[in-house]
Amino acid sequence: MGKRITIDPITRIEGHLRIEVEVSGGKVVNAWSSGQMFRGLEIILQGRDPRDAPLFTQRSCGVCTYTHYLASIRAVENAVGVQIPDNARIIRNLLHGAQFQHDHIVHFYHLHALDWVDVVSALKADPKKTSALADQVSEAPWGGTAYFTQVQQRIKTFVDSGQLGPFANAYWGHPAYKLPPEGNLMAAAHYLEALRLQAKTARMHAVFGAKNPHLQTLVVGGVTCAKDLTPDRIGEFLFLWKETQDFVRKVYLPDILAVASFYKDWGGIGGTTNFLAWGDLPLSANEPESLFLPRGIIMNRDLKGVKMAEESKVTEHVAHSWYEGKADLHPHEGETKPRHGDYDTAGRYSWLKAPRYEGQSCEVGPLARVLVAYARGKKEIRKVVNDTISKLGIPVTALFSTLGRTAARALETVVIGDAMEGWIMELVGNLKKGKGDTYAPWTVPKSGMGVGLNDVARGSLGHWIQIEDKKIKNYQYVVPSTWNLGPRCANGKLGPVEESLIGTPVADPKRPLEILRTVHSFDPCIACAVHVIDPDSNQVYKVKVL
Repeated sequence: MGKRITIDPITRIEGHLRIEVEVSGGKVVNAWSSGQMFRGLEIILQGRDPRDAPLFTQRSCGVCTYTHYLASIRAVENAVGVQIPDNARIIRNLLHGAQFQHDHIVHFYHLHALDWVDVVSALKADPKKTSALADQVSEAPWGGTAYFTQVQQRIKTFVDSGQLGPFANAYWGHPAYKLPPEGNLMAAAHYLEALRLQAKTARMHAVFGAKNPHLQTLVVGGVTCAKDLTPDRIGEFLFLWKETQDFVRKVYLPDILAVASFYKDWGGIGGTTNFLAWGDLPLSANEPESLFLPRGIIMNRDLKGVKMAEESKVTEHVAHSWYEGKADLHPHEGETKPRHGDYDTAGRYSWLKAPRYEGQSCEVGPLARVLVAYARGKKEIRKVVNDTISKLGIPVTALFSTLGRTAARALETVVIGDAMEGWIMELVGNLKKGKGDTYAPWTVPKSGMGVGLNDVARGSLGHWIQIEDKKIKNYQYVVPSTWNLGPRCANGKLGPVEESLIGTPVADPKRPLEILRTVHSFDPCIACAVHVIDPDSNQVYKVKVL
Protein backbone atom coordinates (compact mmCIF):
# COMPACT_ATOMS: atom_id res chain seq x y z
CA MET A 1 0.00 0.00 0.00
CA GLY A 2 1.30 3.44 -0.93
CA LYS A 3 1.34 6.61 1.10
CA ARG A 4 -1.87 8.61 1.50
CA ILE A 5 -1.79 12.35 0.82
CA THR A 6 -4.77 14.44 1.90
CA ILE A 7 -5.30 17.98 0.65
CA ASP A 8 -8.14 19.53 2.62
CA PRO A 9 -9.37 22.02 1.66
CA ILE A 10 -8.33 22.61 -1.93
CA THR A 11 -7.89 26.37 -2.31
CA ARG A 12 -8.22 28.67 -5.33
CA ILE A 13 -11.65 27.15 -5.95
CA GLU A 14 -15.20 27.97 -4.82
CA GLY A 15 -16.49 25.86 -1.93
CA HIS A 16 -15.00 23.08 0.17
CA LEU A 17 -13.26 20.17 -1.53
CA ARG A 18 -11.08 17.43 -0.07
CA ILE A 19 -8.80 15.39 -2.31
CA GLU A 20 -7.11 12.26 -1.01
CA VAL A 21 -4.66 10.23 -3.08
CA GLU A 22 -2.52 7.18 -2.61
CA VAL A 23 1.02 7.50 -4.00
CA SER A 24 3.31 4.62 -4.85
CA GLY A 25 6.51 4.76 -6.88
CA GLY A 26 6.21 8.54 -7.21
CA LYS A 27 2.81 8.37 -8.91
CA VAL A 28 -0.84 8.46 -7.86
CA VAL A 29 -2.35 4.97 -7.85
CA ASN A 30 -5.72 5.74 -6.24
CA ALA A 31 -7.80 8.85 -5.53
CA TRP A 32 -10.90 10.02 -3.68
CA SER A 33 -12.76 13.30 -4.25
CA SER A 34 -14.95 14.53 -1.41
CA GLY A 35 -17.33 17.48 -1.44
CA GLN A 36 -17.33 18.76 2.13
CA MET A 37 -20.33 21.10 1.99
CA PHE A 38 -24.02 20.23 1.99
CA ARG A 39 -26.24 22.52 -0.09
CA GLY A 40 -29.82 21.26 0.21
CA LEU A 41 -31.58 23.80 -2.00
CA GLU A 42 -33.64 20.99 -3.50
CA ILE A 43 -35.29 20.54 -0.10
CA ILE A 44 -35.83 24.29 0.38
CA LEU A 45 -37.69 24.54 -2.95
CA GLN A 46 -40.30 21.88 -2.20
CA GLY A 47 -43.78 23.38 -1.87
CA ARG A 48 -42.82 26.76 -3.34
CA ASP A 49 -44.15 28.59 -6.38
CA PRO A 50 -42.25 27.44 -9.52
CA ARG A 51 -41.32 31.07 -10.19
CA ASP A 52 -39.26 31.05 -6.98
CA ALA A 53 -36.89 28.36 -8.23
CA PRO A 54 -34.66 30.54 -10.46
CA LEU A 55 -34.10 33.11 -7.71
CA PHE A 56 -33.15 30.47 -5.14
CA THR A 57 -30.98 28.31 -7.39
CA GLN A 58 -29.17 31.34 -8.79
CA ARG A 59 -27.77 31.85 -5.28
CA SER A 60 -26.11 28.45 -5.26
CA CYS A 61 -23.00 30.38 -6.15
CA GLY A 62 -21.85 33.94 -6.77
CA VAL A 63 -19.11 32.86 -9.19
CA CYS A 64 -21.24 31.21 -11.87
CA THR A 65 -23.79 33.90 -11.13
CA TYR A 66 -25.90 33.56 -14.28
CA THR A 67 -25.87 29.87 -15.03
CA HIS A 68 -28.29 28.34 -12.51
CA TYR A 69 -30.61 31.27 -13.15
CA LEU A 70 -30.74 30.38 -16.84
CA ALA A 71 -31.05 26.61 -16.35
CA SER A 72 -33.85 27.00 -13.82
CA ILE A 73 -35.73 29.45 -16.02
CA ARG A 74 -35.47 26.96 -18.88
CA ALA A 75 -36.73 24.11 -16.69
CA VAL A 76 -39.83 26.07 -15.69
CA GLU A 77 -40.40 27.21 -19.29
CA ASN A 78 -40.22 23.61 -20.42
CA ALA A 79 -42.75 22.58 -17.76
CA VAL A 80 -45.25 25.34 -18.60
CA GLY A 81 -44.75 25.16 -22.38
CA VAL A 82 -43.80 28.75 -23.19
CA GLN A 83 -41.68 29.76 -26.21
CA ILE A 84 -39.58 32.88 -25.67
CA PRO A 85 -39.25 35.64 -28.32
CA ASP A 86 -36.19 35.83 -30.54
CA ASN A 87 -34.78 38.92 -28.82
CA ALA A 88 -34.93 37.20 -25.44
CA ARG A 89 -32.95 34.29 -26.84
CA ILE A 90 -30.28 36.65 -28.21
CA ILE A 91 -29.97 38.64 -24.99
CA ARG A 92 -29.67 35.44 -22.96
CA ASN A 93 -26.91 34.27 -25.32
CA LEU A 94 -25.05 37.56 -24.96
CA LEU A 95 -25.21 37.36 -21.18
CA HIS A 96 -24.11 33.75 -21.31
CA GLY A 97 -21.25 34.62 -23.65
CA ALA A 98 -20.14 37.34 -21.22
CA GLN A 99 -20.15 34.73 -18.43
CA PHE A 100 -17.81 32.52 -20.46
CA GLN A 101 -15.43 35.40 -21.16
CA HIS A 102 -15.32 36.50 -17.53
CA ASP A 103 -15.12 33.01 -15.99
CA HIS A 104 -12.41 31.61 -18.25
CA ILE A 105 -10.11 34.63 -17.95
CA VAL A 106 -10.45 34.63 -14.16
CA HIS A 107 -9.95 30.88 -13.98
CA PHE A 108 -6.71 30.81 -15.92
CA TYR A 109 -4.99 33.86 -14.48
CA HIS A 110 -6.25 33.92 -10.90
CA LEU A 111 -7.13 30.32 -10.07
CA HIS A 112 -4.96 28.10 -12.26
CA ALA A 113 -1.95 29.96 -13.71
CA LEU A 114 0.02 29.82 -10.47
CA ASP A 115 0.13 26.03 -10.87
CA TRP A 116 2.34 26.66 -13.91
CA VAL A 117 3.95 30.04 -13.14
CA ASP A 118 6.62 30.59 -10.47
CA VAL A 119 6.07 34.23 -9.57
CA VAL A 120 9.12 34.55 -7.31
CA SER A 121 11.30 33.33 -10.17
CA ALA A 122 10.28 36.52 -11.99
CA LEU A 123 12.72 38.41 -9.72
CA LYS A 124 15.58 36.80 -11.68
CA ALA A 125 14.20 37.90 -15.05
CA ASP A 126 15.81 40.43 -17.36
CA PRO A 127 13.03 42.98 -18.11
CA LYS A 128 14.53 43.71 -21.53
CA LYS A 129 14.44 40.03 -22.49
CA THR A 130 10.92 39.78 -21.03
CA SER A 131 9.83 42.66 -23.25
CA ALA A 132 11.27 40.90 -26.29
CA LEU A 133 9.51 37.66 -25.32
CA ALA A 134 6.17 39.44 -24.86
CA ASP A 135 6.52 41.13 -28.25
CA GLN A 136 7.22 37.76 -29.79
CA VAL A 137 4.30 35.80 -28.30
CA SER A 138 1.50 38.35 -27.78
CA GLU A 139 0.00 41.59 -29.00
CA ALA A 140 -0.67 43.08 -25.58
CA PRO A 141 -1.30 46.86 -25.62
CA TRP A 142 1.18 47.32 -22.76
CA GLY A 143 4.76 46.18 -22.49
CA GLY A 144 8.32 47.36 -22.95
CA THR A 145 11.37 47.21 -20.73
CA ALA A 146 10.18 50.02 -18.44
CA TYR A 147 6.80 48.33 -17.95
CA PHE A 148 8.25 44.95 -16.98
CA THR A 149 10.87 46.63 -14.79
CA GLN A 150 8.03 48.30 -12.89
CA VAL A 151 6.13 45.01 -12.49
CA GLN A 152 9.29 43.29 -11.29
CA GLN A 153 9.90 46.06 -8.77
CA ARG A 154 6.37 45.65 -7.41
CA ILE A 155 6.98 41.92 -6.88
CA LYS A 156 10.37 42.67 -5.24
CA THR A 157 8.68 45.14 -2.88
CA PHE A 158 6.30 42.38 -1.79
CA VAL A 159 9.18 39.95 -1.23
CA ASP A 160 11.40 42.43 0.62
CA SER A 161 8.55 43.35 2.93
CA GLY A 162 7.83 39.71 3.69
CA GLN A 163 4.36 40.17 2.24
CA LEU A 164 3.86 38.61 -1.16
CA GLY A 165 0.33 39.99 -1.34
CA PRO A 166 -1.77 37.93 -3.80
CA PHE A 167 1.26 35.75 -4.55
CA ALA A 168 1.82 34.48 -0.99
CA ASN A 169 1.68 30.88 0.21
CA ALA A 170 2.55 28.84 -2.84
CA TYR A 171 5.18 26.30 -3.88
CA TRP A 172 7.74 28.72 -5.36
CA GLY A 173 10.90 26.93 -6.42
CA HIS A 174 9.14 23.59 -6.92
CA PRO A 175 11.00 21.41 -9.49
CA ALA A 176 7.79 20.94 -11.49
CA TYR A 177 7.91 24.62 -12.56
CA LYS A 178 9.49 24.88 -16.01
CA LEU A 179 8.99 28.44 -17.28
CA PRO A 180 12.14 30.58 -17.53
CA PRO A 181 12.26 33.71 -15.32
CA GLU A 182 11.25 35.95 -18.25
CA GLY A 183 8.18 33.81 -18.92
CA ASN A 184 7.23 34.01 -15.27
CA LEU A 185 7.59 37.79 -15.23
CA MET A 186 5.44 38.15 -18.34
CA ALA A 187 2.75 35.89 -16.89
CA ALA A 188 2.79 37.74 -13.55
CA ALA A 189 2.28 41.05 -15.35
CA HIS A 190 -0.65 39.62 -17.28
CA TYR A 191 -2.10 38.27 -14.02
CA LEU A 192 -2.27 41.87 -12.77
CA GLU A 193 -3.75 43.17 -16.03
CA ALA A 194 -6.42 40.47 -15.92
CA LEU A 195 -7.43 41.70 -12.45
CA ARG A 196 -8.21 45.09 -13.95
CA LEU A 197 -10.10 43.59 -16.85
CA GLN A 198 -12.39 41.31 -14.86
CA ALA A 199 -14.27 44.25 -13.34
CA LYS A 200 -14.96 45.62 -16.81
CA THR A 201 -16.01 42.24 -18.14
CA ALA A 202 -18.48 41.82 -15.27
CA ARG A 203 -20.09 45.12 -16.35
CA MET A 204 -21.40 43.40 -19.47
CA HIS A 205 -23.81 41.54 -17.22
CA ALA A 206 -24.94 44.78 -15.63
CA VAL A 207 -25.73 46.42 -18.98
CA PHE A 208 -28.63 44.05 -19.72
CA GLY A 209 -28.85 42.19 -16.40
CA ALA A 210 -29.06 45.12 -13.93
CA LYS A 211 -26.14 43.94 -11.80
CA ASN A 212 -23.46 41.36 -11.15
CA PRO A 213 -23.51 39.01 -9.32
CA HIS A 214 -27.05 37.66 -9.40
CA LEU A 215 -28.57 39.21 -12.50
CA GLN A 216 -32.20 40.31 -12.41
CA THR A 217 -33.27 40.42 -16.04
CA LEU A 218 -34.40 36.83 -16.72
CA VAL A 219 -37.98 35.76 -16.16
CA VAL A 220 -39.94 32.74 -17.24
CA GLY A 221 -41.10 33.73 -20.72
CA GLY A 222 -38.22 36.00 -21.69
CA VAL A 223 -36.27 38.97 -20.33
CA THR A 224 -37.26 42.25 -18.68
CA CYS A 225 -34.66 44.63 -20.14
CA ALA A 226 -36.76 45.92 -23.08
CA LYS A 227 -36.18 49.57 -22.12
CA ASP A 228 -32.42 48.97 -22.01
CA LEU A 229 -32.29 48.08 -25.70
CA THR A 230 -31.15 51.55 -26.73
CA PRO A 231 -28.20 52.52 -28.94
CA ASP A 232 -26.27 53.77 -25.90
CA ARG A 233 -26.73 50.58 -23.88
CA ILE A 234 -26.01 48.30 -26.82
CA GLY A 235 -22.96 50.44 -27.64
CA GLU A 236 -21.72 50.14 -24.07
CA PHE A 237 -22.04 46.35 -24.21
CA LEU A 238 -20.28 46.26 -27.58
CA PHE A 239 -17.38 48.38 -26.26
CA LEU A 240 -16.88 46.12 -23.22
CA TRP A 241 -17.15 43.01 -25.38
CA LYS A 242 -14.48 44.31 -27.79
CA GLU A 243 -12.01 45.19 -25.02
CA THR A 244 -12.49 41.76 -23.48
CA GLN A 245 -12.20 39.87 -26.75
CA ASP A 246 -9.05 41.79 -27.67
CA PHE A 247 -7.53 40.55 -24.39
CA VAL A 248 -8.67 37.00 -25.14
CA ARG A 249 -7.10 36.99 -28.61
CA LYS A 250 -4.00 39.10 -27.95
CA VAL A 251 -3.06 37.99 -24.42
CA TYR A 252 -5.01 35.00 -23.02
CA LEU A 253 -4.62 32.61 -25.97
CA PRO A 254 -0.96 33.56 -26.62
CA ASP A 255 -0.18 33.04 -22.92
CA ILE A 256 -1.77 29.59 -23.05
CA LEU A 257 0.38 28.68 -26.05
CA ALA A 258 3.52 30.08 -24.42
CA VAL A 259 2.95 28.18 -21.17
CA ALA A 260 1.92 24.97 -22.96
CA SER A 261 5.15 24.96 -25.01
CA PHE A 262 7.09 24.31 -21.77
CA TYR A 263 4.68 21.67 -20.43
CA LYS A 264 4.03 19.39 -23.40
CA ASP A 265 4.50 16.34 -21.17
CA TRP A 266 1.25 17.33 -19.46
CA GLY A 267 -0.45 16.45 -22.73
CA GLY A 268 -0.23 12.88 -21.44
CA ILE A 269 -1.25 13.46 -17.81
CA GLY A 270 -4.65 13.96 -16.20
CA GLY A 271 -6.93 12.57 -18.88
CA THR A 272 -10.32 10.90 -18.60
CA THR A 273 -12.28 8.53 -20.84
CA ASN A 274 -15.86 9.74 -21.49
CA PHE A 275 -17.17 13.23 -22.30
CA LEU A 276 -20.64 14.78 -22.11
CA ALA A 277 -21.88 18.14 -23.40
CA TRP A 278 -25.48 19.31 -23.31
CA GLY A 279 -24.49 22.17 -25.61
CA ASP A 280 -25.82 25.71 -25.49
CA LEU A 281 -26.25 29.11 -27.11
CA PRO A 282 -29.28 28.36 -29.35
CA LEU A 283 -29.34 30.19 -32.68
CA SER A 284 -33.07 29.57 -33.14
CA ALA A 285 -36.00 27.94 -31.35
CA ASN A 286 -35.06 24.62 -32.95
CA GLU A 287 -33.09 22.85 -30.23
CA PRO A 288 -30.77 21.00 -29.95
CA GLU A 289 -30.08 21.22 -33.69
CA SER A 290 -29.46 24.99 -33.59
CA LEU A 291 -27.11 25.01 -30.61
CA PHE A 292 -23.92 26.96 -31.35
CA LEU A 293 -22.11 24.68 -28.91
CA PRO A 294 -23.38 21.26 -30.04
CA ARG A 295 -24.78 18.53 -27.82
CA GLY A 296 -23.11 15.14 -27.73
CA ILE A 297 -21.62 12.20 -25.85
CA ILE A 298 -18.20 10.64 -26.53
CA MET A 299 -17.37 7.27 -24.99
CA ASN A 300 -13.89 5.73 -24.73
CA ARG A 301 -12.32 8.77 -26.45
CA ASP A 302 -13.91 7.68 -29.74
CA LEU A 303 -14.35 11.00 -31.56
CA LYS A 304 -15.76 9.27 -34.63
CA GLY A 305 -18.42 7.63 -32.49
CA VAL A 306 -19.88 10.86 -31.08
CA LYS A 307 -23.65 10.57 -30.51
CA MET A 308 -26.48 12.88 -29.48
CA ALA A 309 -26.73 13.04 -25.68
CA GLU A 310 -30.12 12.32 -24.08
CA GLU A 311 -31.03 13.56 -20.60
CA SER A 312 -33.22 10.49 -20.06
CA LYS A 313 -30.04 8.40 -19.76
CA VAL A 314 -28.75 10.30 -16.70
CA THR A 315 -28.89 8.78 -13.22
CA GLU A 316 -27.38 9.77 -9.89
CA HIS A 317 -25.80 7.25 -7.51
CA VAL A 318 -25.47 7.76 -3.75
CA ALA A 319 -23.83 4.51 -2.62
CA HIS A 320 -20.66 6.43 -1.65
CA SER A 321 -22.37 9.72 -0.73
CA TRP A 322 -23.84 10.97 2.54
CA TYR A 323 -27.48 10.38 1.56
CA GLU A 324 -30.04 7.74 2.39
CA GLY A 325 -30.46 4.87 -0.02
CA LYS A 326 -28.29 3.25 -2.64
CA ALA A 327 -30.47 3.32 -5.75
CA ASP A 328 -29.43 5.16 -8.90
CA LEU A 329 -32.28 7.44 -9.95
CA HIS A 330 -33.05 9.77 -12.83
CA PRO A 331 -33.23 13.37 -11.55
CA HIS A 332 -37.00 13.55 -12.09
CA GLU A 333 -37.30 10.79 -9.49
CA GLY A 334 -34.25 11.92 -7.55
CA GLU A 335 -34.19 12.27 -3.77
CA THR A 336 -32.16 14.51 -1.49
CA LYS A 337 -32.23 12.88 1.93
CA PRO A 338 -29.01 13.81 3.74
CA ARG A 339 -27.48 11.37 6.21
CA HIS A 340 -24.04 12.46 7.30
CA GLY A 341 -21.63 9.88 8.59
CA ASP A 342 -17.95 9.18 8.98
CA TYR A 343 -15.52 9.89 6.17
CA ASP A 344 -14.77 6.42 4.88
CA THR A 345 -13.08 5.93 1.50
CA ALA A 346 -14.31 2.34 1.50
CA GLY A 347 -17.87 3.52 2.19
CA ARG A 348 -19.49 6.95 2.07
CA TYR A 349 -17.14 9.90 1.78
CA SER A 350 -18.76 12.86 -0.02
CA TRP A 351 -21.76 15.19 -0.08
CA LEU A 352 -21.59 15.03 -3.87
CA LYS A 353 -23.67 12.44 -5.64
CA ALA A 354 -22.23 10.41 -8.52
CA PRO A 355 -23.92 11.24 -11.85
CA ARG A 356 -23.65 8.65 -14.58
CA TYR A 357 -24.65 8.53 -18.26
CA GLU A 358 -25.73 5.00 -19.19
CA GLY A 359 -23.83 3.91 -16.11
CA GLN A 360 -20.57 5.65 -17.09
CA SER A 361 -18.84 8.60 -15.43
CA CYS A 362 -18.33 11.49 -17.83
CA GLU A 363 -16.14 14.56 -17.81
CA VAL A 364 -18.00 17.77 -18.54
CA GLY A 365 -16.70 21.27 -19.22
CA PRO A 366 -14.64 23.09 -21.85
CA LEU A 367 -12.70 20.02 -22.95
CA ALA A 368 -15.88 17.97 -23.38
CA ARG A 369 -17.51 20.80 -25.36
CA VAL A 370 -14.47 21.28 -27.59
CA LEU A 371 -14.16 17.53 -28.23
CA VAL A 372 -17.87 17.18 -29.07
CA ALA A 373 -17.78 20.24 -31.34
CA TYR A 374 -14.56 19.01 -33.00
CA ALA A 375 -16.04 15.55 -33.52
CA ARG A 376 -19.22 17.03 -34.98
CA GLY A 377 -17.20 19.08 -37.44
CA LYS A 378 -17.95 22.57 -36.14
CA LYS A 379 -15.64 24.63 -38.33
CA GLU A 380 -14.83 27.37 -35.80
CA ILE A 381 -13.70 24.83 -33.20
CA ARG A 382 -11.85 22.65 -35.68
CA LYS A 383 -9.88 25.67 -36.90
CA VAL A 384 -8.67 26.86 -33.48
CA VAL A 385 -7.91 23.32 -32.35
CA ASN A 386 -5.96 22.43 -35.49
CA ASP A 387 -4.08 25.75 -35.42
CA THR A 388 -3.15 25.19 -31.77
CA ILE A 389 -1.91 21.61 -32.04
CA SER A 390 -0.01 22.57 -35.18
CA LYS A 391 1.77 25.46 -33.41
CA LEU A 392 2.63 23.25 -30.44
CA GLY A 393 3.59 20.26 -32.56
CA ILE A 394 1.38 17.85 -30.62
CA PRO A 395 -1.27 15.31 -31.77
CA VAL A 396 -4.98 15.85 -31.24
CA THR A 397 -4.88 13.02 -28.68
CA ALA A 398 -2.93 15.39 -26.38
CA LEU A 399 -6.26 17.08 -25.75
CA PHE A 400 -7.17 14.16 -23.47
CA SER A 401 -5.16 15.65 -20.60
CA THR A 402 -4.76 18.37 -18.00
CA LEU A 403 -2.98 20.49 -20.62
CA GLY A 404 -5.79 19.90 -23.13
CA ARG A 405 -8.41 20.81 -20.54
CA THR A 406 -6.64 24.09 -19.79
CA ALA A 407 -6.17 24.95 -23.46
CA ALA A 408 -9.77 24.10 -24.33
CA ARG A 409 -10.99 26.91 -22.08
CA ALA A 410 -9.04 29.49 -24.03
CA LEU A 411 -10.01 28.03 -27.40
CA GLU A 412 -13.74 28.08 -26.73
CA THR A 413 -13.47 31.60 -25.25
CA VAL A 414 -12.07 32.77 -28.59
CA VAL A 415 -14.84 31.08 -30.55
CA ILE A 416 -17.72 32.18 -28.31
CA GLY A 417 -16.37 35.73 -28.06
CA ASP A 418 -16.09 36.03 -31.84
CA ALA A 419 -19.69 34.83 -32.25
CA MET A 420 -21.03 37.44 -29.82
CA GLU A 421 -20.47 40.28 -32.29
CA GLY A 422 -22.84 38.61 -34.75
CA TRP A 423 -25.49 38.18 -32.05
CA ILE A 424 -25.26 41.88 -31.17
CA MET A 425 -25.76 42.78 -34.83
CA GLU A 426 -28.69 40.36 -35.04
CA LEU A 427 -30.32 42.12 -32.09
CA VAL A 428 -29.74 45.53 -33.67
CA GLY A 429 -31.24 44.27 -36.94
CA ASN A 430 -34.39 43.06 -35.18
CA LEU A 431 -34.84 46.38 -33.40
CA LYS A 432 -34.42 48.31 -36.65
CA LYS A 433 -37.20 46.20 -38.16
CA GLY A 434 -39.48 47.05 -35.24
CA LYS A 435 -39.20 43.58 -33.69
CA GLY A 436 -38.90 44.55 -30.04
CA ASP A 437 -40.67 41.72 -28.23
CA THR A 438 -38.74 40.31 -25.27
CA TYR A 439 -41.43 38.42 -23.33
CA ALA A 440 -44.17 35.84 -23.95
CA PRO A 441 -47.06 35.51 -21.44
CA TRP A 442 -47.84 32.20 -19.72
CA THR A 443 -49.69 30.76 -16.72
CA VAL A 444 -48.72 28.28 -14.03
CA PRO A 445 -50.24 24.88 -14.87
CA LYS A 446 -51.81 22.65 -12.25
CA SER A 447 -49.14 20.03 -12.94
CA GLY A 448 -46.17 19.53 -15.20
CA MET A 449 -42.59 18.35 -15.52
CA GLY A 450 -39.71 20.17 -17.12
CA VAL A 451 -35.98 20.08 -17.70
CA GLY A 452 -33.56 22.91 -18.35
CA LEU A 453 -30.26 21.92 -19.92
CA ASN A 454 -27.36 24.24 -20.57
CA ASP A 455 -23.61 24.13 -20.81
CA VAL A 456 -21.87 26.65 -18.63
CA ALA A 457 -18.26 27.65 -18.00
CA ARG A 458 -17.61 24.60 -15.80
CA GLY A 459 -19.64 22.13 -17.81
CA SER A 460 -22.99 20.45 -18.38
CA LEU A 461 -25.77 21.66 -16.10
CA GLY A 462 -29.29 20.30 -15.78
CA HIS A 463 -32.30 21.37 -13.69
CA TRP A 464 -35.35 19.13 -13.36
CA ILE A 465 -38.68 20.31 -11.91
CA GLN A 466 -41.96 18.56 -11.10
CA ILE A 467 -45.04 20.74 -10.49
CA GLU A 468 -48.13 19.52 -8.66
CA ASP A 469 -51.08 21.69 -7.57
CA LYS A 470 -49.15 24.68 -8.97
CA LYS A 471 -46.32 24.10 -6.47
CA ILE A 472 -42.91 22.49 -6.73
CA LYS A 473 -43.25 18.84 -5.75
CA ASN A 474 -39.67 17.86 -6.60
CA TYR A 475 -36.62 19.74 -7.82
CA GLN A 476 -33.21 18.32 -8.62
CA TYR A 477 -30.20 19.75 -10.35
CA VAL A 478 -27.00 18.09 -11.49
CA VAL A 479 -24.17 20.60 -11.71
CA PRO A 480 -20.83 20.41 -13.56
CA SER A 481 -18.77 19.88 -10.43
CA THR A 482 -21.04 17.00 -9.40
CA TRP A 483 -20.26 15.33 -12.71
CA ASN A 484 -16.53 16.04 -12.47
CA LEU A 485 -15.86 15.80 -8.74
CA GLY A 486 -18.38 13.20 -7.67
CA PRO A 487 -17.28 10.00 -5.88
CA ARG A 488 -17.42 6.40 -6.96
CA CYS A 489 -20.81 5.05 -7.99
CA ALA A 490 -22.57 1.89 -6.81
CA ASN A 491 -20.53 -0.08 -9.36
CA GLY A 492 -17.23 1.23 -7.99
CA LYS A 493 -16.41 3.37 -11.02
CA LEU A 494 -14.32 6.43 -10.20
CA GLY A 495 -15.53 9.96 -10.83
CA PRO A 496 -13.69 11.96 -13.54
CA VAL A 497 -11.35 13.85 -11.18
CA GLU A 498 -10.55 10.63 -9.35
CA GLU A 499 -9.81 8.95 -12.67
CA SER A 500 -7.75 11.87 -13.96
CA LEU A 501 -5.40 11.80 -10.96
CA ILE A 502 -4.34 8.18 -11.50
CA GLY A 503 -0.81 8.15 -12.86
CA THR A 504 -0.03 11.75 -11.90
CA PRO A 505 3.63 12.15 -10.90
CA VAL A 506 4.26 13.58 -7.42
CA ALA A 507 7.82 14.83 -6.92
CA ASP A 508 7.35 16.04 -3.33
CA PRO A 509 4.47 14.70 -1.18
CA LYS A 510 4.81 17.71 1.11
CA ARG A 511 4.20 20.03 -1.86
CA PRO A 512 1.72 18.21 -4.13
CA LEU A 513 1.74 20.80 -6.91
CA GLU A 514 1.06 18.25 -9.62
CA ILE A 515 -2.18 17.13 -7.97
CA LEU A 516 -3.38 20.72 -7.76
CA ARG A 517 -2.67 21.25 -11.47
CA THR A 518 -5.11 18.59 -12.51
CA VAL A 519 -7.76 19.38 -9.88
CA HIS A 520 -7.65 23.11 -10.71
CA SER A 521 -7.89 22.34 -14.44
CA PHE A 522 -11.51 21.30 -13.80
CA ASP A 523 -12.24 24.71 -12.18
CA PRO A 524 -14.07 23.18 -9.17
CA CYS A 525 -17.05 25.08 -7.87
CA ILE A 526 -17.92 23.33 -4.63
CA ALA A 527 -12.08 27.32 0.66
CA CYS A 528 -7.74 28.41 4.20
CA ALA A 529 -5.27 25.77 5.17
CA VAL A 530 -4.12 22.51 3.65
CA HIS A 531 -2.58 19.56 5.46
CA VAL A 532 -0.81 16.43 4.37
CA ILE A 533 -0.90 13.35 6.62
CA ASP A 534 1.88 10.78 6.51
CA PRO A 535 0.28 7.44 7.58
CA ASP A 536 3.65 5.87 8.27
CA SER A 537 4.64 8.40 10.93
CA ASN A 538 1.21 9.91 11.64
CA GLN A 539 2.96 13.24 11.23
CA VAL A 540 0.88 16.17 10.03
CA TYR A 541 2.57 18.54 7.61
CA LYS A 542 1.07 22.00 7.44
CA VAL A 543 1.07 23.13 3.83
CA LYS A 544 0.18 26.60 2.61
CA VAL A 545 -1.47 26.92 -0.78
CA LEU A 546 -2.34 30.17 -2.54
